[in-house]
Amino acid sequence: MPTVIDDQVLYIERTISAPPEQVFDAWVNPDMLVQWWGPEGMSIPQHKLDVRVGGAWETTMRNAEGGEVFVSGVYKAIEHPNRLVFTWAWRQPDGSRGEETEITVTFEAVEGGTKMMLDQRAFSEVGNRDNHRMGWESSFNCLDRLFE
Repeated sequence: MPTVIDDQVLYIERTISAPPEQVFDAWVNPDMLVQWWGPEGMSIPQHKLDVRVGGAWETTMRNAEGGEVFVSGVYKAIEHPNRLVFTWAWRQPDGSRGEETEITVTFEAVEGGTKMMLDQRAFSEVGNRDNHRMGWESSFNCLDRLFE
């Protein structure tokens, strides 16, 4: 269940029915990422992952009506299979990058799979944090199905 630490921080824990190595790979392997990334009902028609510290990533998410949103960032830490840190910013209508947040995802072996913990910060507005909460929860439903 999501936990609100404060107005600027989103924290979500989810147990995924797969070992940490596989769950971590779902975040950095393009063939796996496109199967779950984005809220339910979205597809990933374009993506680029330069999975190394300092490497850039970007994805295009397309909804069922054909509307697209673009998000990108930079990898800050890659510690397979325990921890992944990267930045996140939506592309704005004028082509600029919007508010940038930093995401840390940790992976811990537990009975039945992996406890995955996402920490995203620092949001300037509660509404942005809450929109991301809904998006991540939906995306993690897709990630659950990947390992069913």
